[in-house]
Amino acid sequence: MSTALPVSRLGRFVGGTGPGLLLAHGAGGGIDANYGPIMDTLTAHHTVVGPDYPGTGRTERADGPLTLNGLADELVATAVEEGVETFAIAGYSLGSAVAIRAATRHPHRVTALVLTAGFAHPNPRFRLAANLWRDLFRAGDLEQLAAFVSLIGLSAPALDAVSQDDLDAVLKTTAATVPPGTPDHLDLLIDHVDVRADLPALAVPTLVISTTLDQLVTPHHHRQLAEALPGARFAEITTGHLPFVEQPEEWATLIHDFLHDNHT
Repeated sequence: MSTALPVSRLGRFVGGTGPGLLLAHGAGGGIDANYGPIMDTLTAHHTVVGPDYPGTGRTERADGPLTLNGLADELVATAVEEGVETFAIAGYSLGSAVAIRAATRHPHRVTALVLTAGFAHPNPRFRLAANLWRDLFRAGDLEQLAAFVSLIGLSAPALDAVSQDDLDAVLKTTAATVPPGTPDHLDLLIDHVDVRADLPALAVPTLVISTTLDQLVTPHHHRQLAEALPGARFAEITTGHLPFVEQPEEWATLIHDFLHDNHT
């Protein structure tokens, strides 16, 4: 039996036609930032609902701490409020854990999962990086924060190919667009995300996409997810943590083809 749904406070993107597809973005990201580069592909074949977490995009920052159950329930509620009763969920980074918890709590609504650059629980290395990210935000040092997230978010080949002028522009834009809800997302990630117990019972078709040059959520985490999910398919993209920057077309194709193959 599914958990009762709250009224969603989440601002959202809605577009396209076809079977439902709910999007779950990453920490310190947003629907436009994380899925904008592939949205045309997604909406060509699906009715896409993309809620922004509190403190990013279309949604005001939360008054209190975020919980994984609460965020998962609100994402599902957002889709239902838009008339999308059943749906696949595409989760990216933190959004993978949100998607898994949503499928656990609302099994009759979720038809498939696509989990990109995901993790079940942050290990000490990942927690170290996330703590640094959060500390830089809290210190108000957005230029150093932009440098850090660019260094750890992009792959070495991608950064090696960028000119100094282009890198300076990226850092300036990143520093100016950090969502105010970022520390709330990181508090959730660091202290409260653990979906390891959810994984064995999930019975929906699932694709785990590994970002093979990822220095933030390393392939170690992706393999752990795939091994713990019954019958999960595993695919790889040669990219850092930001496939929407480095390999958007390949990422969009993997998502589309998997959903098409599973009639969702």
